Amino acid sequence: MNFFRQARTTIVAIALMLVLTFTTACGSAQTQSSNLVKLNQSSDYSQIARGNSAAGQDFGNWVVQTSKGLIMDAYVRDSNKLGVVISSQVLPTDVKSLTQSLTQGFRNTFPNQDLTVLIYAPDKKLVLTARYDYQSKQIDYQQAS
Repeated sequence: MNFFRQARTTIVAIALMLVLTFTTACGSAQTQSSNLVKLNQSSDYSQIARGNSAAGQDFGNWVVQTSKGLIMDAYVRDSNKLGVVISSQVLPTDVKSLTQSLTQGFRNTFPNQDLTVLIYAPDKKLVLTARYDYQSKQIDYQQAS
């Protein structure tokens, strides 16, 4: 049974990576003040707004909705910083590939700038930081200590 659970989790992670790589979130005309008031009512993370801009709010919502339970919450700040809280379904071996996919999707939505992706465990402790350098087009990963 453990093999099937691991295979299912891996398949879902790969599907999420593909979705994040080949699609971008759509923007909307919501006002910034209404975005700051919106909260995620469906989880223990109800105090985190998904973004401090309309595009950030939309991207954060899109990440959580398309993750199929792998990401519990997401937020975008200043159009260059993405933070996500992963679920316990994400295996430690899948964190880096998930981070790479999130970085690629984030880059597609917020192009032409340096970006930071912060991955948090379900207990909200920082696990991994990815920094995308726009000039070199490289991603630098740093494990939390």
